[in-house]
This record gives sequence, structure tokens and C-alpha cells, in this order.
Amino acid sequence: MSSWRTRLLPPLLAIVFALLLSAIALIISGADPLQAYGTMVSQLFKGSTAVDTVNLGCVYYLSGLAVAIGFQMNLFNIGVEGQYRFAAVVAAIVGGALKLPPVLHVIVILLVALLSGALYATIPAVLKVTRGVSEVISTIMLNSIVAGIIAFLVNADQFGVQTGNNIGTRVIAPSGRIPGIPVGSGTLFGFVLIALVIGVAYWFMLNRTRFGFELKASGESATAAAAGGVSAKKMTLIAMLLSGAVAGLVAMPELLGRDYTYGITATQMYGFTGIAVALLGRNHPGGIALGALLWAFLDTSAVSLEQINVSKEIATIMQGIIVLSVVVAYEIVRRADLAAEQRRVGRALAGKGSSVAEGGAV
Repeated sequence: MSSWRTRLLPPLLAIVFALLLSAIALIISGADPLQAYGTMVSQLFKGSTAVDTVNLGCVYYLSGLAVAIGFQMNLFNIGVEGQYRFAAVVAAIVGGALKLPPVLHVIVILLVALLSGALYATIPAVLKVTRGVSEVISTIMLNSIVAGIIAFLVNADQFGVQTGNNIGTRVIAPSGRIPGIPVGSGTLFGFVLIALVIGVAYWFMLNRTRFGFELKASGESATAAAAGGVSAKKMTLIAMLLSGAVAGLVAMPELLGRDYTYGITATQMYGFTGIAVALLGRNHPGGIALGALLWAFLDTSAVSLEQINVSKEIATIMQGIIVLSVVVAYEIVRRADLAAEQRRVGRALAGKGSSVAEGGAV
């Protein structure tokens, strides 16, 4: 199986499919596809759009990594949405209540976020390994429950602070914040550097450690892994906890780099976006980074479509088309490679059979 086909051809096909299908959607809506694409690209170089894209991409990247860890074990962790929201509110409460030296304050908040995300992921993990409950069902239910937990905690009678018409957690002191990086007319989240480190650690874990090998082996075949002495239940539990821990960091770039408080009206749906980003990146840290930036670009530049009287919801259609295109492209290439491999094996067997027949005749 040639590497260029498996690595380059699928994304190239996906881009072509996405552009063509998106163009059809734009034509149906009465817009000029070339003008729409040009408007979105030009928006990237106006104001702080580029910086905003990278900042949003950082959040999507963390969410995508959290989902990808589950995918490695064939676990569909839809609960990233609930896990990061639970971790965010707990970390914001603890961070706002503590008074610590600058670096230590940030470390404590991040540790609380990691542990809170892992804790919320423990519930579906235990249900999975002890009762065989599908993680899809349990995490969906927990996503709904977290809204009630946040409403209870971010309340004036508990840990909420009323500010005008909004209510949120106590503001985190400057010692608990991660300084931004001024870039042009915008400020890049300092957490972007931490996200890069997490991505490298994810790659190293999967490709350079025994645990990563066992994780992927268990995901490929639990039976084969068990024959090699690897406990599928143990790996399932660890994978879910790791996924939840990374999910706990999803809201940290915004919490520690911009908002410094977490309220009931905080941005949602980052967890579900992470599923699409992980699929786009094929669970590879580099691919997930590109998928996160692409998704963030479509989100931040969508508003520019209104300048040419095109609904910004077209960008949402584009995102859906891209996901479908990636799935279709990889399936096409996979089947083509499988057919090519079968032909090569057939020719090799035929050639071996001919050699044996000639030897027998001699």
C-alpha cells in the first residue's frame, strides 16, 4: 500500500468534493461561489480574524484530541461536551477562590480541570467496563445532566456572582491567568503553546510507548490484545479517563486567557465540534490541528458572507459537506487500495503456481 495514496490522496479528494458540493449549495442559494470563497479568504486578513481563528482553533484542537483518544480504543466519547463544561465550572470556582503565586495558581487550576474532566468521564467508563453500558448512551445523558449541575453551582446562593444581567463564577485573579501573545491587532492565547505540547505528548504516547501500542492493539482487536496479556477493560477505563482529562482543558484557553470567569451563558458545543475535527484529522495530532484551524476559519469568516447577501449558515453547510467528503474520500481510497492489494496477491499466487507447474514438468 503506497504511502502517498493513503496520506495525500484522501484529503485532496475531500477538498475537491467539498469545494464542488459547496459551490452547488451556493449556486442554489443564488450566490457566486468564487465571490463567496474570495470573500471568506479575504476576511482572514482583516483585523484580528487570523488571530481569532487560531485562538478558536486551539479550543477545537483540544476537543479533537480528547475525542481522538477515545477513538483509538474504538470508544465514541460523545461526552466531551459535558466533561469540559463540568471541568470548566469547577476549575473556575476553585481558581476564583484561591490566592496563590502566579505560576502555582495556574498549575492548580489546570490540575483541577484535568481531574474534574477525568472524574466526569469515570461514570461512563465504569458503566462500560462493569455493566457493558454503551458509552454513547451514558455520555449523552451526562451531557444533559451537566447543564443542571452548572445551573446549581453558578447560582447566587452557591458560587455565583451577579454582574449586571449576567451571573458567573468569581473572577480569577491575575495570578491565575495565562498571558496572551500580542500579534498584530489581536492577542493570541498563551494556551496555544500548551496545546502544542499536549499534541506532541499525544503523538509520543501513541507511537513511542508501550501503553500507546497496547491502546491501539486493544482498539483493533480486544481478543487479540487479551491473547497478548492486555486487559481490554483496563485499557477502556484508562482511555476514557485520559479522554476526559484532556476534555477538561477545552475551556481553559478562554477561561484563563480571556474571560476569567465561567457563567451559565458560556459558549457551548465545543465537544461536538471536536468529534468532527477528530474525524477530519483521522486521529493524528497534525491532522487534527489542520482540521481545527479549517473549522475555526469557517466559523470566524462566515460573518463576511453577509456582506455579499449570502446567509452565513452556508458555512455550516460547508462544514457538514467537508466531514462527509473526508469520510467518502478515505473510504474510496481504502477500497481502491484493498482491491489493488488483492490483485497483487492474485498475481503473486498465479506466478508461484506457474513456477511450480514448470518445475513439476521438468
